Amino acid sequence: MLTHPNFDPVALQLGPIALHWYGLMYVAAFASFLYLSKLRARRDPWRGWSSEEVDDLLFYGVIGVILGGRLGEVILYQLPYYLAHPAEILAIWRGGMSFHGGFLGVLVGMWLYARKTRRSFWQVTDFIAPQVPLGYAFGRLGNFINQELVGRPTDAPWGMVFPRVDLVARHPSQLYHLALDGLLLFAVLWFYSRAPRPLRSVSGLFLVGYGVTRSFVEFFRTPDFSVSLLGLPITSGQLYSIPMIVYGIWLMARAGSVSPVPTMANK
Repeated sequence: MLTHPNFDPVALQLGPIALHWYGLMYVAAFASFLYLSKLRARRDPWRGWSSEEVDDLLFYGVIGVILGGRLGEVILYQLPYYLAHPAEILAIWRGGMSFHGGFLGVLVGMWLYARKTRRSFWQVTDFIAPQVPLGYAFGRLGNFINQELVGRPTDAPWGMVFPRVDLVARHPSQLYHLALDGLLLFAVLWFYSRAPRPLRSVSGLFLVGYGVTRSFVEFFRTPDFSVSLLGLPITSGQLYSIPMIVYGIWLMARAGSVSPVPTMANK
């Protein structure tokens, strides 16, 4: 049995200003997205992206992640609590960001960016998809440091006690997320997208890959809530991942007839 290191959630205190690990993980996530996006734009000029366009793209993405992630946590997972404590809705430094909410927020941001630049929406999402999982991995590291989103009780030798939760050994499910829907999905998408692919295929693979890995880790994570689907109990994370998997498969099935190279016709 392991014990969580019980990190101080404040990484650095500068007088009245406290820099939290959770916030620093988001900075690292956005920095990794910016670096990798510029690397792909420079390495593969056929994609049709400039460094300045990547900067603008990040701005839309940051707004979408923060607003969507927080609203998703409030509405999809913790609505009764935040209705009783509305002042805490803005306290994002304490954690509490929903991936599915942030995902929808980013989609809205990318749609707005696509309209502004007269690009195809799918050209934008195909470009950003491979960079997203690595940023997501940083977010899960923040969850681990904050001792939130802990796993189910276990007697496995790597079971971990999270002192701020209880004294029960649990799956370190945050690290499972980091490894599977973070690092593994990043590696798969990065390799897959190195060559020109039909439009929508990279976006579709992201949806399927995240939906499958998230659903798998949910078997080890303490669910926010559970529901019954066709008589089978599933968690909220699995419920929200099912549409991603189905739609991702549909996108990949339709992608074969679409030109992989950006042209003025599909911008």
